[in-house]
Amino acid sequence: MITRRAPLLTVFLLAGALVAPAGPAAAASREQQQLMAELRMLQEQNAQLQQLLQAVSEHLRTVTARLDTEADANRKAFADQRLMVEGVSGDLRVLREKMDDSAVRIAALSQEVEALRASMPPPGSYLAAPPSSPDAAAGTTPPSDQPAAAAPPPINPAAGMSPQRLYETAYADYASGQWALAIAGFETFLRTFPRSEFADRAQYYIGESYLLDGQFEAAVKAYDAVIAGYPTGTQAPFAHYKRGVALARLGQNDRAREAWQRVIDDFPNSDAAALARQSLERLQRPRRD
Repeated sequence: MITRRAPLLTVFLLAGALVAPAGPAAAASREQQQLMAELRMLQEQNAQLQQLLQAVSEHLRTVTARLDTEADANRKAFADQRLMVEGVSGDLRVLREKMDDSAVRIAALSQEVEALRASMPPPGSYLAAPPSSPDAAAGTTPPSDQPAAAAPPPINPAAGMSPQRLYETAYADYASGQWALAIAGFETFLRTFPRSEFADRAQYYIGESYLLDGQFEAAVKAYDAVIAGYPTGTQAPFAHYKRGVALARLGQNDRAREAWQRVIDDFPNSDAAALARQSLERLQRPRRD
């Protein structure tokens, strides 16, 4: 009996040994399956996130492309507007230049018309000669109580000439050294166009012509006319200076000093003032024997 039960116990023990580890192995397998399931969920979520990121990236690329297109359109519109503005500005500048040119031409034509009107004789100055009387045909002189026919007025040498042309003609005589003709031309200019913008220059060059011709007293008077008639003109500083030069040529050094000092006091920053200072320095230097 004892010998028969021993193999049975041995079988039961072996079976228990084989069955006993099955519990922990099953638990480990379940945990591993759960981990695998969570891993698959994480992978699916990662795939979904990647899809979302890809969709967002495509949307951003679309928005960026649209913004680039709008920026290009805005730049083109700004460039077109700039070209349009520049074109309009250029047209306005051309129109302004044409208007200025037209204004200058109108002013010149108006002065020429005034010159022609001033040169025309008054109405009735050129009347037809009365028919010859029998006394004139017979060679007898008419009675002294009959009024004689009026003589025609002298011809104005500036008739039909514009102010600029008359001024340039006189200046050409001055530049060629024909002092008498230059003086006559400038005087005619001043009589015909006393309000011209070249009036102060014409009077100044009268003084220059007298000075270069050696007529120093007449030059002083001409420069005095510039100073009195055009005290704020562009020629006033040089008129003071050249007046001092003419006085120095006459030997009137005290009056020359006054004229040059006047230039320095009234026009200290002008070129004439610089020349006046040099003249004063030369006048104050002792002469060497």
